[in-house]
Amino acid sequence: MAHKRKTNTTKLEIIQVASRLFLDHGYSKTTIKSIADELDISTGHLMFYFPTKEHLLSVLVHMLCDFQWKTMQTMVEEGNTSLMALCLELATMAVMCEEDETAKDLYLSAYTHPLTLEIIRKNDAQRAKLVFAEHCPHWEHHHFVEAEIIVSGIEYTTLMTAGEPVSVDIRIAGALNTILRTYQVPEETRRMKIQRVLAMDYRALGRRILQDFKDYVEETNENAFEELLRR
Repeated sequence: MAHKRKTNTTKLEIIQVASRLFLDHGYSKTTIKSIADELDISTGHLMFYFPTKEHLLSVLVHMLCDFQWKTMQTMVEEGNTSLMALCLELATMAVMCEEDETAKDLYLSAYTHPLTLEIIRKNDAQRAKLVFAEHCPHWEHHHFVEAEIIVSGIEYTTLMTAGEPVSVDIRIAGALNTILRTYQVPEETRRMKIQRVLAMDYRALGRRILQDFKDYVEETNENAFEELLRR
């Protein structure tokens, strides 16, 4: 029992340090060695728990997916539709990548590595079934899965081109129009949602959500330690 507790404690410590370094310095600039050095353990010891850095990123991406569900729920409780919440999510991700190189590196890494991209697609397919149910009433689960292969590519391109000559407004509008059309949202509804997003201060919202996510990760890791102590 003591050995199992020690194992779980070490695993949580690795997750906590890796998450902080990924969020503070970026995924690309963080190495397995830098995480191990922070914990004063060998890289071999760390890799016993997480064979690759991508496995550590997958833990953070799972947290991101949970956070996105909670954020959507909060927006709906505040009077937005789930469709509007999803549109705002893309806008805020775009502005995060526009303004914060560390956030951009984290998102692009998550959309690039096969393990984490699969987590994103699976999560987003589940959300799409909820958000677009009225627009795709005859779709089965595999239709949403296939659509998310296309949508994730659109999202990646939108985030990847941050800082390019094309303004963030144009990129957001183009991405949202294509994504909503993929899910058979009528043109008038697409136009209204895009106009509403662009009329909002989505830059300020993006900065707040980025900080909220960092706080959520820290809180989630602390709660995991507390839960372990209660066992």
